[in-house]
Amino acid sequence: MTRAPQPQDLTASDVLRLALTGKVYGAAIETPLSEAPRLSARTGSRVLLKREDQQPIFSFKLRGAYNKMAQLSAAERQQGVICASAGNHAQGVAYAAQQLGLRAVIVMPATTPEIKVAACRARGAEVVLFGDSFSDAETHAYALQAARGLTFVHPYDDPLVLAGQGTVALELLRQLDTEGPVTVFVPVGGGGLIAGVAGVLAALRPDIRVVGVEPEDSDAMYQSVQAGERVRLSEVGIFVDGVAVKQVGAYTFELARRHVHDWVRVTTDEVCAAIKDVFDDTRAVMEPAGALAVAGLKRFAAQHELRGHTLVALTCGANVNFDRLRHVAERAEIGEQREAILAVTIPEQPGAFRAFIEVVGKRAITEFNYRYAPRAQAQIFVGVQLAGAHERAALRGDLEARGYPVLDLTGDELAKVHVRHMVGGRAPEAAFERVYSFTFPERPGALLDFLTQLHGRWNISLFHYRNHGSAHGRVLAGLQVPPDDEAAFGAFLAGVGYPATDMTANPAYRLFLT
Repeated sequence: MTRAPQPQDLTASDVLRLALTGKVYGAAIETPLSEAPRLSARTGSRVLLKREDQQPIFSFKLRGAYNKMAQLSAAERQQGVICASAGNHAQGVAYAAQQLGLRAVIVMPATTPEIKVAACRARGAEVVLFGDSFSDAETHAYALQAARGLTFVHPYDDPLVLAGQGTVALELLRQLDTEGPVTVFVPVGGGGLIAGVAGVLAALRPDIRVVGVEPEDSDAMYQSVQAGERVRLSEVGIFVDGVAVKQVGAYTFELARRHVHDWVRVTTDEVCAAIKDVFDDTRAVMEPAGALAVAGLKRFAAQHELRGHTLVALTCGANVNFDRLRHVAERAEIGEQREAILAVTIPEQPGAFRAFIEVVGKRAITEFNYRYAPRAQAQIFVGVQLAGAHERAALRGDLEARGYPVLDLTGDELAKVHVRHMVGGRAPEAAFERVYSFTFPERPGALLDFLTQLHGRWNISLFHYRNHGSAHGRVLAGLQVPPDDEAAFGAFLAGVGYPATDMTANPAYRLFLT
């Protein structure tokens, strides 16, 4: 094989040449460009979905993996390949290896759901489970590569991989039948898909705008472009796990900063709403990363008041754990701004509920949580269905006009993940309580490890955990820490090994759990 160019030297023309001469279709298929009539009606533009969720592995990742592996030398094929992945890239490598008759080793974190492990093993790959995170697995994969003489197949930072993803754009150009303005929305993790797509479009159709879409809590590419160099995030969000990358690739960064026209970042709730939008139009269920571009399309179209354009979203994957749909359904209405989550103070007296509901009027109540406490006033946690975003302010105004103190919790993550399930758990006796949100690896023994490190020194006064079907769990824990133990408690947090965020001042916690 010829030596790959340096990242700064790889041009759009190079990406186009590699895409045109790629070997993608030995395994991948040409996916349809589908109309999205409901989204089109709502946005006032023609919305099209490039259905990469219809690939044999339900993800675009097969394109790049196969393109790379099909062009290995005879010696490299003889030795086999290795990758580190907990998701779609792993399945792409396993599928490509099966098609090509290659040995494949896939290193996954021990937290990887069994369904993904089984899918890779079913395709003949050797699966090695190592560590709690992708970083752990990747480090071990490189060690195994050196020890066994395998070829590493990177999920995004490789010219052949990103060019394989770029064949999405070649298909798109053949399928488009419009002459007006076109904007393509691309989900961004490590950057392989957007680098390939933007490179091909820059070479062939520079008039087509490319917009990268990232979650607000996993925006490594956006931050890198703003800084003019690759940055490394200390933490990334866990919900849109398919794009949860702390640092983007060198090749992908160089191509993205030159050829991507704009960027948009979206919330978890907007992604959940987009999953529902795609389902409404196609009856297909996307994984969070698969609906990411749709969420960005909706936000971008509203912000820029686009009308009469052609807007294309790449629906890049549908490998969703069924357990996660419960969480998605809870959050979709908020993401669509059709539900408000409020904390409202009402008198602790007979008839107070009815008086409150009279103010709410004919709006549907979606959730109502209350627990008696011997106080003059009561706190209720209430969800209210809205006709649109404008109605939230009107509802709050109606309540405040009748003398009800209102705190809008619609954007409060702690309230939506934990507090809504715990209303009524007041504990005024819990002196010196400190409340922290921890991110746990979803593996057997993680909770025991945490409690073992605690050593029983501080009493646990509050604990809430709920599985959302992802590789990481979220725990809300209250610990009673006397003032003279602050230094020791700080040392415990630093050494516990799990990301922790102090939530003691959170208003939802203060209202409902103290």
